[in-house]
Parts: sequence; structure tokens; C-alpha cells
Amino acid sequence: MRHARSGKKLGRDSAHRKALYSNLAGALIEHGRIKTTVTKAKAVKPIAEQMITLGRRGDLHARRQATAFLRSRDVVHKLFAEVAPRFTDRPGGYSRIIRIGPRPGDAAEMVYLELVDEEYVATQREERTPAPVVVEEVVEPDEEVIVDEPAAEAAPADDEAEADPAEPAAEAEGDEPAADDAPKA
Repeated sequence: MRHARSGKKLGRDSAHRKALYSNLAGALIEHGRIKTTVTKAKAVKPIAEQMITLGRRGDLHARRQATAFLRSRDVVHKLFAEVAPRFTDRPGGYSRIIRIGPRPGDAAEMVYLELVDEEYVATQREERTPAPVVVEEVVEPDEEVIVDEPAAEAAPADDEAEADPAEPAAEAEGDEPAADDAPKA
């Protein structure tokens, strides 16, 4: 039974799997980015991040632990001298997986496993409960009632009385201007 067993076997026995993890983690530290399958990347990512954490510690015991796993003094030197100092302020999350599509031949999903390059900026964590949003009520203005007073306008002169009823009639008919309103040259 495999109760409480985590991790993928990757079709290899334990020694072969351990060698694969060591080689992939070493290649990631040495080159900064490797191209591999999704399953292998997900399996080696926590191991590579653990090696970077050892590099951040920087003591002799951490160097010996990294050498025991990576089995290459050159890679361990690069880990402690170049890679780990880049991540001194970052509390984990040193790498990322970027999908690049299927591999020609067997259509295995391929990814780039790469170290994060940009500088980490420590920020304050936001509160989980946001401030209540105040909703303003939109008050629509009442429609203005236009009252026509034709009796008051008709009183001054008969000519203006005849011209005034033509203007509201032209406005009611549509947007076309009346012939009387056109400017004369």
C-alpha cells in the first residue's frame, strides 16, 4: 500500500530518480533556466528551492548538505556565490514554471523551469476585510414642465403673433428647418 506517500515515481527506481532530481536541480542553478516536462519540473522545483535556501544560510553545514545532494563543487560554488545572494530578501518562491506547449514527437507538455529574476519588494499585507463601499444614490432631476403662454406673446404685435406659432410648429415637425428660417442673401 502507498498510504501517505507523496511524489511521482517518474518510471524510475529510487536511485535513478534521486540522480534525476540532482541533475535537474544542478542544471537549474548552473544555467538559470531548464526545459523539461511538467511532471519533472513540478517534482524538482521544491528540491531546487530547498538548495537555494541552503545557499541563503551560507554556513559550512549548509554547503556540505548542498554538496552531498548536488555532487558538483562548481555548481555549489555558483549557488553560494551568485544565486543565493540574489534571493536574500525573498522568503521562498525562487522559481517559476512557464508552459511552452507540447513536445514534437510524443506531445509531452513541455515547460521552462526558471529562476525568478526581478527584484523582490516586500510589501505590507492588505487587510482581508476591505472597507465598506459607500453607494451614492443617484437622484434624477424632475422633468421641467414647459408652459406655453401664447396669449402673452400675441399681445405686442400681429406680425410677431403670426411668426411665433410657425416656429413651434417647425420644431414639432422635425429637424428640418423651415423655409422662413433660412438666411437670405
